Amino acid sequence: MDEKIDIVAIGESLIELSTNARMSEAGCLYKYYGGDALTTAISALRMGSKVGFISRIGNDPFKNYLIESWENEGLDISQTKLTNEPNGLYIIARPSLDEKEIVYYRKKIAPSKLSIDDINPDYIKNSSVVYASGVTQSLSSSASEAVEAAFKIAKDNGIFTAYDPNYYSSITTPDEAKEEFARINQYIDILFMNTTHDAVNILEIESPENIIKRLWDMGIQIVVLKSKDQKGYYTGYNGNIIFTDFYTSDYIDTTCSGDAFNGGFLHALTHGFTPFEATKFASILAGIQAKGIGAIKSIPYKDEVYKIYRGFDG
Repeated sequence: MDEKIDIVAIGESLIELSTNARMSEAGCLYKYYGGDALTTAISALRMGSKVGFISRIGNDPFKNYLIESWENEGLDISQTKLTNEPNGLYIIARPSLDEKEIVYYRKKIAPSKLSIDDINPDYIKNSSVVYASGVTQSLSSSASEAVEAAFKIAKDNGIFTAYDPNYYSSITTPDEAKEEFARINQYIDILFMNTTHDAVNILEIESPENIIKRLWDMGIQIVVLKSKDQKGYYTGYNGNIIFTDFYTSDYIDTTCSGDAFNGGFLHALTHGFTPFEATKFASILAGIQAKGIGAIKSIPYKDEVYKIYRGFDG
């Protein structure tokens, strides 16, 4: 394993079916793929990072589509294994800015079979950042154990770890989310957190400044808070807290835009940007992504994001 991996993401993949009509009226659905950790992985990849994905893929009719798509993207899936459970799926309908319908089918799916056996210590040691989310932990107890093992290996070997609780009431409870966060917070270097859902349910704190200070006290070095109410990001690093506006309010679908942001941020951070510069860069990426429908198919490519960032940067 000679070539170093910039970012290793651990998590689920899902088949995505989308439409810009109501589900009851849609004549066809557009096929793609999604999943929160996978969105982060592809986002960083399209910016120019070398990215690895640790997951389980179902040996069903979608298998070849997923494998070929990821290979065409350049995603390293050497650590993704086949299993007999089916691939998960979700359907998203966005008939207007004010209407959104989404249905998930993700119980007992292939990624839920993730376990410590899927964590190759040498692969982790050959990376710069290891990333996972609360969604990954929620897949199963064995998946949660895999995340904890990967983070511990990374921490013991000086590899950065990045985490997003990504709290969804439809897949977990506040108590479960708190428990999963507590299992790994000692290993976290970079934390992405949503003030509306994550911070309120896990930390029970509402003030962005107080949230960041609490997390600093826990030993987490870099914190990025995503605030829908304030329409921007609070980045806390090295005793400083800087606010960055959302790149745009002109969006169509924010599905996984936070996950796309995470990929842009980790790409920038591993390519010489400061955390505050990385937030600005990632905000542009997430803003462009939210102008399309779906998680991954609307993620922009490197040239477009860098051109806009350099234009702002002078």
